[in-house]
Amino acid sequence: MSGHKMKIGIVGSGLIGRAWAMLFAAAGYRVQLYDILEIQVATALAELQKELQHLEAKGTLRGNLSAEAQFELISGSNELKQLLQNATHIQECVPEQLQLKRDLYAQLDELLEPQTIVASSTSTFMPSLYSEGLKRRSQMLVAHPLNPPYFIPLVELVPAPWTTTEAVERTRALMLTLGQRPVVLQREIQGFATNRIQYAILNEVWRLVGGGVISVADADRVLSDGLGLRYALMGALETAHLNAPGGVLDYFKRFGGEIGTVSASYGPTPDVCGEAESETLAEIARQCEQIVPLEALPQRRATRDEFLTRLSALKRQFPSN
Repeated sequence: MSGHKMKIGIVGSGLIGRAWAMLFAAAGYRVQLYDILEIQVATALAELQKELQHLEAKGTLRGNLSAEAQFELISGSNELKQLLQNATHIQECVPEQLQLKRDLYAQLDELLEPQTIVASSTSTFMPSLYSEGLKRRSQMLVAHPLNPPYFIPLVELVPAPWTTTEAVERTRALMLTLGQRPVVLQREIQGFATNRIQYAILNEVWRLVGGGVISVADADRVLSDGLGLRYALMGALETAHLNAPGGVLDYFKRFGGEIGTVSASYGPTPDVCGEAESETLAEIARQCEQIVPLEALPQRRATRDEFLTRLSALKRQFPSN
């Protein structure tokens, strides 16, 4: 793939759209950023230039090009037809509203060229929900990044039942050229993989805190100072594989009974938005705000991003199987 000769279109100029623009520009692709209003595009371009300069000053700019050279690769448009013309890949980043996506994809369907793949950044909607019935639906899938995408390399690729294997493989190859780490789901499923695992953790943490078993700070410490240290290097199954003399088969034979017994005690999934759980939510919020007051959230996010950059650099030295 020759970066400077390939055009990437991004629909939506918000935080995620701008992050994708920086990732593609860092790899040398020509990027065009679309939004409905000219002022939205102009504001996004100004924010991109500022952020690229900031990253360069901190020494955390990705890619081999300077911030100025990367910004020169990014342009804006408020015309979908112009965005899609000669595009190799479109990354959709509009708000998480299903009807909005359906309306957008109906427009894209009329303008898409045969070579163009459209990937949604959605963390919520299976691709069949907005692509069913469209002429170009075989060219559509999900490429869901984790936030913040510039610092976390994982991208989940989720096909609809009608997405071609070629579309998935081309998107996977494209993500690798960015330095991202794509994982491919063989079929769509609600929540994809990341959120299903993440929500399982959040549900149990909620039950433990709500049941008075552990504080918010200590529940988070179980991950940040315990499991998370291992999982930052390898996943749950490889961790289990290393934790028994005979590997993962031995691990589950040894501990399968305990896993089943503990799992049976988890209890029902909490209705976190329901009235019955309102006191637990209020208590979790109170403790979280003691740890990080609301006014300190922007600085805490910036600190997190800085250390994610350092962690990513360290992880690149860890052998990957």
